[in-house]
Amino acid sequence: MRVLAEVHRRDGYPVNWPARPDEWLSQAALLGAWVAELGGRPVGHVGLSRSGEGDLAPGLWSERTGTSEDATAVVGRLFVAPRARGHGVGALLIGRAVAEARRHGLHPVLDVVASDTAAAALYERLGWELMATVEQRWGPSQLVAVRCYAAAS
Repeated sequence: MRVLAEVHRRDGYPVNWPARPDEWLSQAALLGAWVAELGGRPVGHVGLSRSGEGDLAPGLWSERTGTSEDATAVVGRLFVAPRARGHGVGALLIGRAVAEARRHGLHPVLDVVASDTAAAALYERLGWELMATVEQRWGPSQLVAVRCYAAAS
């Protein structure tokens, strides 16, 4: 939770701080989660889950490929402590989640807030394909642009 709080203070991720960060990290549809360490200290996290309410990328992938949304796994809850950036931690975490999705026969997809240009640059550098940028309502007065990606086939 400490690393997540640090990332939130510095980068604004997650955009809306969850009331229960521990539950936010361990959502019900979770297929797996991984923590990265440097020098024995946690510095990053990624989760892999089934499609849930509000996930846009699975539907876009399904429309594009003619397959069911059930054939996807959503990579999410990715964050890396500011002090650990530049060491490839984010790429390693994404790689681990992608490998697990493929082990389950699922295609990895993800949604990212469009204003998070550093995350988008990482996904694109790793070969992820931008499927669309769409607006999503996150509450009565919050409309957010979200970029939807699919891992390379």
